[in-house]
Amino acid sequence: MPLSRRTLLSTAIAAPALGLLPAPARAASPPGDVVGKITVGYQGWFACRGDNSPIDGWWHWNDDWSQPPAPPTSSVVAWPDVRDYARTYQTAFANLNNGRPATLFSNYDRQTVDVHFQWMRDNNIDTAALQRFNPTGGEGPIRDAVTAHVRPAAEATGRKFYIMYDVTNWQNMQSEIKTDWLNKMSAYTSSPAYARQNGRPVVCIWGFGFNDPGRPWGPEPCQDVVNWFKARGCYVIGGVPTHWRLEIEDSRPGFAGVYRSFDMISPWMVGRIGTPADTDRFYTNVNTPDQAECNARGIDYQPCVLPGDVGARQRLHGDFMWRQFYNMVRLGAQGIYISMFDEFNEGNQICKTAETQADVPAGSGYLALDEDGTRCSADYYMRLTGDGGRMLKGQLALTAIRPTQPWLGGPPAPDVDLAAGRPTSQSSQTQHYGSGFVVDNDPHSYWESANNAFPQWVQVDLGTAAALRRAVLALPPNPAWGRRTQTLAVEGSTDGQSFSTLLPAAGHVFDPASGNTVTLSLPGTQVRHLRLSFTGNTGWPAGQLSGLRVYT
Repeated sequence: MPLSRRTLLSTAIAAPALGLLPAPARAASPPGDVVGKITVGYQGWFACRGDNSPIDGWWHWNDDWSQPPAPPTSSVVAWPDVRDYARTYQTAFANLNNGRPATLFSNYDRQTVDVHFQWMRDNNIDTAALQRFNPTGGEGPIRDAVTAHVRPAAEATGRKFYIMYDVTNWQNMQSEIKTDWLNKMSAYTSSPAYARQNGRPVVCIWGFGFNDPGRPWGPEPCQDVVNWFKARGCYVIGGVPTHWRLEIEDSRPGFAGVYRSFDMISPWMVGRIGTPADTDRFYTNVNTPDQAECNARGIDYQPCVLPGDVGARQRLHGDFMWRQFYNMVRLGAQGIYISMFDEFNEGNQICKTAETQADVPAGSGYLALDEDGTRCSADYYMRLTGDGGRMLKGQLALTAIRPTQPWLGGPPAPDVDLAAGRPTSQSSQTQHYGSGFVVDNDPHSYWESANNAFPQWVQVDLGTAAALRRAVLALPPNPAWGRRTQTLAVEGSTDGQSFSTLLPAAGHVFDPASGNTVTLSLPGTQVRHLRLSFTGNTGWPAGQLSGLRVYT
């Protein structure tokens, strides 16, 4: 089954803005649950075999839903950070580079949806547009289940949500969308968390007028659907082609009336821009005349802001997304739509994502948030979205300079472990006791070198150089690991090739009676690669380590 909203085309900005059509102007809508707010598109469409869902398959994780995802059949292009989920599912990918198993989440688990809405709350994201595809097909039952999860999650976190119908490949859309609203979805408008604008429940219809085979209808059935929802008291948003106003490129001709009958216009942008320069050209040639047209007709304008495709290296550690926020706020847009919260299939998700290569499956080829050399926390793009929302609401002064630091506090704070989950290497290992275990935050897993073969070493790549002041070394805190002295030196490097001595070789006592840890004071040298070189161990003829934590 084809996934919706794949990149439709790379759009060139060709035509200048045409003059406005004559129409009486009326005041823009006042702030509500979408006007003056940040809305995120929420797919909620992932499931896994074993999660007890009606699909019982790897829904949207793999091209073949009956098989666990693995290269080359996996249908996602970025890897999620799953540390906050209570339940995840084993894939056929190799372990992550940090040694952890490669597992994924399911939206059929209510706790997954709860976590997502908690993240929205924590990052001041106002509203979620819950995607709803053809509910009469195979996705229907699980779509219904996820919607049932979203309502209590939104209510518990003080977030708003609304139904966003995606009409892609929905053959009998004109009649079935009405039936679905009457029989199922309209009941959710009774929730205090259901989004309202101008006192009316919000509904979005995404896909009318797109010039592709998945949305083949002419304007008449589309206009009928818009009129039907408005007649039932709904505030109707149109997810429309990028060039809706001129009816060129990604838009079919003849849809001018349909587009201008929506209460709010939200043009699609994924695949249209990929650099800050693209964003500025669109601001001048597309967004500005779009906003003027909407102002003249009393239509609310909700442009799309996207973080960029991780795999295509578009993100620039947030500079690409912030330029869009800046442009849309100075434009005077009535609201902003983020594409998307959890779209790992296109790589433009803002929810927690693998920070470094240590956090992606070995051999997968996936990039992580640090792909341009700047380390970003897993939640960075949600934090960036929160700041963009504050600028939209006037809580933060309009600024072209991104105020959000990729890592909390700017440079890592003194109490942030710089080694956590980072790539490691070693001179040797015994059996499966590899170096990744020293940074996996599990005190019971450990690295062990080849036996009877000193000297040996283990090292970690911190990603960027930092002035290191402290290292904490550990062995498993189990009495079975008897007291021992390991002789080791600490070395550092900025390039991973040439190492200098930070601390000369000395014996350090590891004693389970006192936690089996050793704390070393470091000289504050700028180091990216930190190496421990072992030359002795009174407890076993090998270098051994279960934890390596380093701090500034």
